[in-house]
Amino acid sequence: MRELPQNLTPPNGDAIETEIQLSRRAMLSGAGAMALIGMAGCSTQTLELPQLQLDDVTTGSVRPIRPAISVDKNITGPDVMYASLSDGGFEVPAVPYLKVKPEFRRQIVVDKTGEAPGTIVVHLQERMLYLVQPGGEAIRYGVGIGKDGFRWSGRANIQYGKEWPVWTPPPEMIQRKPELVKWQGGQPGGLTNPLGARALYIFQNGKDTGYRIHGSPEWWSIGQAMSSGCVRLINQDIIDLYSRVSKKNPVVVV
Repeated sequence: MRELPQNLTPPNGDAIETEIQLSRRAMLSGAGAMALIGMAGCSTQTLELPQLQLDDVTTGSVRPIRPAISVDKNITGPDVMYASLSDGGFEVPAVPYLKVKPEFRRQIVVDKTGEAPGTIVVHLQERMLYLVQPGGEAIRYGVGIGKDGFRWSGRANIQYGKEWPVWTPPPEMIQRKPELVKWQGGQPGGLTNPLGARALYIFQNGKDTGYRIHGSPEWWSIGQAMSSGCVRLINQDIIDLYSRVSKKNPVVVV
């Protein structure tokens, strides 16, 4: 603080005292402002946002528009999407989704099929199934396909669907695998049934092609060619797909 000359008497002591108070207030205000700035700097450096477990992986030039989805609009992460669930009196086990390649998990992508909304497009080489949506989007599911010599391709439609369907091996399959003769009258629906939780039956020109789009308890087979020609999905995915289609949905297998 500046001292006054000793031979001078302050003309107004109150004014000096006021000046001293203002100076102190200014110093305190400045210190407070600096403290706030410092606190703000720390908070921006240490603030961490929660990491959401969403599928945003794509293949090639296909870019997801929104995170993975399900019938339930609250399901946006694979941990919930592939969790265990009760369905039709059965407890469908959870899928260890981290062991499933991200591109084979259910997600919304830009539609590249060029087909009309409602069309089911199975791309055999990609091991992908697309359900075309309005607005240039598609719901994409990873699938397992038939082995060489067992695949079918063409245009057809879904004639009907069944929940927890009975599986009846065709005679030619029983010839290849005689142990299946016990199911020649049909294997009841259930967790070990090869058709899984749902089946969509593909007809062409009014005739059964013998091929199905169905669920499978063998989630590890998704992305592989190991079936007898049918297109298989994870059980949680076929339940979702089944809820979105109706009789006569067009099917394109390429």
